[in-house]
Amino acid sequence: MANTYTQMNIHAVFAVRGRVNCITQVWRDELHKYIAGTLRETNNYSLAVGGYSDHVHIFFELHPTSSVSEVLRNVKAKSSKWINTRGFVSGTFEWQAGYGAFSYSRSQRSNVIKYIMNQEEHHGKKSFKDEYLALLQTFEIDYNDVYLFDFYD
Repeated sequence: MANTYTQMNIHAVFAVRGRVNCITQVWRDELHKYIAGTLRETNNYSLAVGGYSDHVHIFFELHPTSSVSEVLRNVKAKSSKWINTRGFVSGTFEWQAGYGAFSYSRSQRSNVIKYIMNQEEHHGKKSFKDEYLALLQTFEIDYNDVYLFDFYD
């Protein structure tokens, strides 16, 4: 009987609802560790989790029995519940609907990991909107402005 062999490296990006800058340095690393653990729970291998005050990037090996949408639905649901349970924000925390997901080859892994782990420095020079639109353009993804994240400058 043949085995299944895969290597699907997925970089996903999702944003805080209302693009509130509420993911503070005080608990940001804890959130990223929690998300990495959530990926492991579903047999997906976390390569990097990072982000900034209003969005998160995750880079992981997708398990062959998982779909990107179910992994992200789980990560977003569990992490928002985790944030709300700990009272890190006033009111109710929510992620925006939707996400961006992009696939990379193994040879690109180290560059993607560096990129994700340097988000704070990166966003000193570039807005999240510019970053996200650049990803969509790089991957030649047709999009409609109506269905993008809510961006606030």
